[in-house]
Amino acid sequence: MVILAASILTGCLTLFYVFIILYLYRGWDRIPLFKKQGVDPKTFVSIIIAARNEEGKIEKTIGDILAQNYPRELFELIIVDDHSTDRTSEIITSFASSGVKLIKLNEAEFLNSYKKKAISEAINFSTGELIITTDADCRMNTTWLRTIVEFYHTGNYNMISSPVTYFEEKNAFEEIQTLEFLFLIGLGAAGIGNRIPATCNGANLAYRRDVFIKLNGFQGIDQLASGDDELFLHKVSSAFPGTIGFCKSPDAIVYTHAKSNLAQFIQQRKRWASKSTKYKNKSVIFLGVAVWLFNLSFIVNFGLGFMHTGFWNIGFIALLLKMFVEIIFLFSLCTFLGRRRLLWYVPLSTVLHIIYIVFIGIAGNSGKYNWKGRMVR
Repeated sequence: MVILAASILTGCLTLFYVFIILYLYRGWDRIPLFKKQGVDPKTFVSIIIAARNEEGKIEKTIGDILAQNYPRELFELIIVDDHSTDRTSEIITSFASSGVKLIKLNEAEFLNSYKKKAISEAINFSTGELIITTDADCRMNTTWLRTIVEFYHTGNYNMISSPVTYFEEKNAFEEIQTLEFLFLIGLGAAGIGNRIPATCNGANLAYRRDVFIKLNGFQGIDQLASGDDELFLHKVSSAFPGTIGFCKSPDAIVYTHAKSNLAQFIQQRKRWASKSTKYKNKSVIFLGVAVWLFNLSFIVNFGLGFMHTGFWNIGFIALLLKMFVEIIFLFSLCTFLGRRRLLWYVPLSTVLHIIYIVFIGIAGNSGKYNWKGRMVR
């Protein structure tokens, strides 16, 4: 009787997960590949970066942005130094002759959301019609800005999410992170494709400046250190439904690096997970809980299998179905990036993903985490 009950429960969770992944595949597939038409740019853009202790990478990021094949008189680069203790400000200042603008945060009191404060200060200082945020450790090709702006003019968009991926991986650990991160980016794109925006990444996010002002910026979501991207996405989606797009173009990709060790990876994922229960759209929270329970069921079935091997059989069948639908979804995403070789990691990542989801689901919503050398919540 217990095995029958476990079979039914695991079966229901598995079917639900299979349906969700296929639904995500539908959402990703229905977004057409964007192709530039070569329209002359006219929109003034403010590119904003919040930086803290990025002396090792920010110079290359600035160089990539200044090298964009977009009229220099039509964009400004504003970088906010968030209390760096290294040479970040000095490096930014060295680009002053190229028009790069530096703002230094000087708050004496503790803030839980330094990044939102930095972005808000930059937007107040900006003059662009379109705001584009990225990170101080990101790289992009010369067509990045032109592609996003041209996409902006193809529809009535108040916000645009664009792809982010890892590159220059040094080992299998980092390549598995790339595959997992690609799944998350696909999840965000699919949500937009299905007209239920749920997630995005602030390393490659654009929105209208007047929309940010109309919605009072991050007011109401500034109690969390993270969420300048996803929680603001939900504000825009709620106020202006149907005005969020995903720029599905290789030319719009922003590149960054995976975490080099497990401790950094866990801290990053705890930060991302910390905002998951703060979504106003309760259906998204329900979906997240259901996926967490599905992954928990594998651990439960594995433990019970030591008492009766029937539980292992149940878990194994569910694992095969999980792997099968994830390959379908990831194949399309890896093809888009030209990284099909990463699919060889799917069997391993499918198993690791179970442990990761269960652990991060608890850890990310049960305390503080370290972000840029500060303990925040």
